Amino acid sequence: MGSQVSKQMERRKTIHTEKKVLSDLKTSGEEYPGSEYRPEDRKNWMSGLNPEKLRINQIVWPGTHDSATNKIGIPLVTRPFAQCQSLSIYRQLVLGTRVVDIRVQENRRICHGILATYSVDVVLNDLKKFLSETESEIIILEIRTEYGHEDPPEFDKYLEEQLGEFLIPQDEGVFGKSIAELLPKRVICVWKPRKSAQPKAGSPLWSAGFLKDNWVNTDLPSTKFDANLKHLSEHPPVTSRKYFYRVENTVTPVADNPVLCVKPVTRRIHGYARLFIAQCFAKAIADRLQVLSTDFIDQDFVDACVGLTHARVEGRA
Repeated sequence: MGSQVSKQMERRKTIHTEKKVLSDLKTSGEEYPGSEYRPEDRKNWMSGLNPEKLRINQIVWPGTHDSATNKIGIPLVTRPFAQCQSLSIYRQLVLGTRVVDIRVQENRRICHGILATYSVDVVLNDLKKFLSETESEIIILEIRTEYGHEDPPEFDKYLEEQLGEFLIPQDEGVFGKSIAELLPKRVICVWKPRKSAQPKAGSPLWSAGFLKDNWVNTDLPSTKFDANLKHLSEHPPVTSRKYFYRVENTVTPVADNPVLCVKPVTRRIHGYARLFIAQCFAKAIADRLQVLSTDFIDQDFVDACVGLTHARVEGRA
């Protein structure tokens, strides 16, 4: 018992030290090209950057982690252990989110681990509602079968039926194109089954290799921050890359820590998205930054990504 208490005390000390590391680093500054920019209309921020000029490989995509967990589990009982977003998919898109991370189980319900929530139909209806209200916003929709679950039967056909008119077919040439060149197609749908066949070139759906990341499972904020920088540095610049690479500005609860609710843990890193971008410039790897995702997305996170995108369009980054 005593050793367990000692271990937890040491763990809390480590967390405190790592939080202070990021807090101290913040004094070095959070400014970068475009950091002062605020979109007039977050719902239509891509349209505001001129779809004729804005290329897919110039965009810094604001994304959400475990995007459809706003109503997962039982309120005040299991929800705090699995909820990573408080907004619906529609409200996230209106806020400016452009990459959503959807986990499904075999019955087409959204899940996070063993906890399930509404049907994937809710997500797709929210997506289609947003698309009907905008004209030039491109969305990356990642749908994967959650670990420990089976693929929903014939799910690829279902996605094509639901989103067919909006789907941008799998094609490496997309990365160098402007938004205007892709319209009226609006959705890059990356389907990541566990056992079913991957989508092939030319398919309406994109295969798993087109959206990569290096997940670091930790609740230590400085450890995650530094790992994100290291992994990002190992990838080529966006101008020569034929896949999307995502950095997760998140930390998550781990089993050996008594704090297992998502929100208090992820807050340890949540406010450092601008610092991360500034550090990318300091380390000369800002040209690699592409998808930046977070838990509990807010306006400032969106603005941080859109600002850098604006600077790239203007040739300042």
